[in-house]
Amino acid sequence: MTAIASPDLDQLAADYQRDGFVKVSGLLTPEEAAAYRRTSHELLQRLEQAADPTWGSASTVSMGRATSLQHLHDAQFYDAAFSRLLTDPRFTGVAAAVLGTPNVQLHHTKLFVKPPENGSPFPLHQDHPFFPHTDNRVAAAIFHFDDAPEEKGCVRVVPGSHLAGPREHDPDGGFHLNDVPFEEAVPQPAKAGDVLFFSCLTVHGSGVNISNEARTTWLVQFRDPADPPLTDAHSHSLGQGMMLAGIDPTGHRR
Repeated sequence: MTAIASPDLDQLAADYQRDGFVKVSGLLTPEEAAAYRRTSHELLQRLEQAADPTWGSASTVSMGRATSLQHLHDAQFYDAAFSRLLTDPRFTGVAAAVLGTPNVQLHHTKLFVKPPENGSPFPLHQDHPFFPHTDNRVAAAIFHFDDAPEEKGCVRVVPGSHLAGPREHDPDGGFHLNDVPFEEAVPQPAKAGDVLFFSCLTVHGSGVNISNEARTTWLVQFRDPADPPLTDAHSHSLGQGMMLAGIDPTGHRR
């Protein structure tokens, strides 16, 4: 198994505070990422998850077919491999560093597979309006289980966009931004095993997968347990409130 050097957590935290995101190269080994890719695809096939979460505003035609997407909430409740990853110190160490607290609490997870040739894009948006919190100490980590070059519809971010705070999103409930050109978002191509961390206020999205291979990622949303939610959004997510590192100083599960 390939050895991966430990990241400089102080530097990652500083970069995150400045840019609103940070990509950690090789947080998982290539062998681990490949195993999770197999597990992800086998899980989706076993559960026959047919729901397509493509946003209406993102539905388009690529390579002669409508775009599509496969996804699964709460993969850790179907396969223990994902449970182990949630509490892996390599992940929780970075999560704690970017939040600025040793206490890291789970909000929810989603497994995504962008099919080849027509994998759906995501319009530019912030995560904040989906599950707003009082102090916005909420972040996401996208685990890449296979390579995600630009042609696979890799994640794009607008550096520094978190500093402007919550933005006005589509008034019709689409939760996408109408006033930020897609070209302003910088592509973040990744290798299998890389993990992209970003704030709930960071403007981000992704393009269409026009390659001949699937793009497989796992999204983990996490937060500082001391940051109270403003709504009960995503309260249906299994395991919400699970402590991934540290303690819950509030003394109750939310």
